[in-house]
Amino acid sequence: MPKLTGFLSIRCLHGYAAAVAAIAAVAAGVMVTGAQAADAPFPSKPIRFILGYPPGGASDAVARLLVGPLTARLGQQIVIENRPGAGGNIAGEIVARSAPDGHTWFLGNNGILATNQALYQKMPFDSVRDFATVVLIATQPSVLVTHPSLPVKNVKELVALAKARPGQLNYASSGTGTAGHLAGELFKGLAGVNYQHIPYKGGGPAVIDLVSGHVHFMFATAASVIPHARSGRLRALAVTSAQRSPSVPDLPTVAEGIPGFEALTWHGIVVPAATPAAVISKINAEMNAALATGELKDRLATQGVEARGGKPEEFAAFLRAEIPKWSKVVRDSGAKAD
Repeated sequence: MPKLTGFLSIRCLHGYAAAVAAIAAVAAGVMVTGAQAADAPFPSKPIRFILGYPPGGASDAVARLLVGPLTARLGQQIVIENRPGAGGNIAGEIVARSAPDGHTWFLGNNGILATNQALYQKMPFDSVRDFATVVLIATQPSVLVTHPSLPVKNVKELVALAKARPGQLNYASSGTGTAGHLAGELFKGLAGVNYQHIPYKGGGPAVIDLVSGHVHFMFATAASVIPHARSGRLRALAVTSAQRSPSVPDLPTVAEGIPGFEALTWHGIVVPAATPAAVISKINAEMNAALATGELKDRLATQGVEARGGKPEEFAAFLRAEIPKWSKVVRDSGAKAD
């Protein structure tokens, strides 16, 4: 009996050793596989480029201008996915929950990544916590325009008129919480004036009513109002960028009449938060290279958009400054999303 027990013990020891060896082999295989995945070239498959708005808008136009040169540089297909809804929050949530491997990009803007944080009571993501910034792609100023019947020719005269007629002037926007609405509220706060906001369902109807004289002024994209200003149906007073815009170089800035004023529509690329730094660096480098080309700059300029670029940390700092700035404007205005 003792000999049998010893024999069994020896067999058990051999079995144990074999099991340990097998586990070690599996572990080694996992380590090799993990190392290979980490060292895998990026990109290794098509890239999903997700947008929070339908085709035809400013974000869609910017994204489609980027796809060609970036596809050529990265050697992989870039597929645009328009996922509109909830002010862009649906698209943002999709990206925030995607695999952090660099193959899902989000074209965020000032609305989705900055103002929505205050505009919506419940957000499906946190713009700082759930995303890693890649690069600020472009900025686009609005243009402050009035109906010609309004007796003002510059920002200071508009402020003076608004002070002389408190609550009697009004301005149009493409909707509550939009860039045009919040630019008007920022103007109101910095100038210390009071006027009424008239929201429309889109920029087109708002511009039509402004041209018709049903509203007094608005902040709108250059492409939508400059042709009317050139024909005399509207009067362009200023641009909302801190410096004069190359697309309308003859226009002064609002800040020349109201120091500290700046209201930009901007577009930037973010990816899921846990995306490896090396992958982010690769995307950033290729995007900066594409944005530096004269051809892409010129094509963006035709949309009234200025190419930007820069480092991921610069975009991160920019975003962190934009969120409290526009959150305050939203709170002061009392605006809430449906």
